[in-house]
Amino acid sequence: MTIETLMREEIMEGGLEGEAPRTIQWSSVFAGALAAGAMSFILLSFGVAIGLGVSSASPTWRDTSAALALLSGLYLIIQAVISFGFGGYIAGRTTRPAPALATIEDDSERRDGLHGLTSWALAVLFGAALLALLGASAVDRSPMRSSASNTSAAEPLLSYELDKLFRAPRRPPNTDLREPRAEAGRILMTSSSHSGITSDDRTYLVQQVAALTGLAAPDSEKRVDALIAESRTAINRARRNSIIVAFSVAAATLIGAVVAWAAAAAGGRHRDGAPLPNWMASSNRFHRNPRAMPVP
Repeated sequence: MTIETLMREEIMEGGLEGEAPRTIQWSSVFAGALAAGAMSFILLSFGVAIGLGVSSASPTWRDTSAALALLSGLYLIIQAVISFGFGGYIAGRTTRPAPALATIEDDSERRDGLHGLTSWALAVLFGAALLALLGASAVDRSPMRSSASNTSAAEPLLSYELDKLFRAPRRPPNTDLREPRAEAGRILMTSSSHSGITSDDRTYLVQQVAALTGLAAPDSEKRVDALIAESRTAINRARRNSIIVAFSVAAATLIGAVVAWAAAAAGGRHRDGAPLPNWMASSNRFHRNPRAMPVP
């Protein structure tokens, strides 16, 4: 009891008792979030440049193998570890140290980790907002939004199959195929369902192909059956790649939170001159005053 009273008196004499309560230092949080976002942009651009992407405007991206999709997902996780680790370290390193406390438990590491976690959350929100804005802008400028009757969600996914479905050596000039393509696309999207395309829809597609291409009925049936099979394969591959990407993004985000916390705690230890973990030992040579190294 006497020791606690003396420690409290020393703190009051030093002026720490009257200081403002410890809060989040948003300048460090923003610095960490910006650093994480910049590093993520660089690494993602590099990944796209070397072909580690499972989405593209080209129809051939649907033919990517599962191995390439998994490799792309693994790269997403790796870049998240590097980016959020870098941003978390910046957040922890630039945070002002907490005042000395008259408590047995030292929560400086927890405080630095919270700064890294907050910078991670801010970077994730900024990235999600940017993707939402870009997606909304791309949809609003799309020429397929000219009217509701001639639009179809299948057009970007099955555009190549629709081209082959209505391909004709001779066609009257000024023929508008937007509405037939949209309707055929909506029908082909049902090919991946459990029941598949119904017989009525198949018959209607055969009639449309025969009327717009001039093919005979047997040739129209062969083309429609072949395109139904190709559409089913394309949709299944696109669904598989979307699942891999979604799982990889979720895993990378969650792992990034853990890495941001650990990196911010390490940055705080580097700032305070505390013994560093082994994986931070190499950073000691870049500091003016050598930090204490852990004793084996």
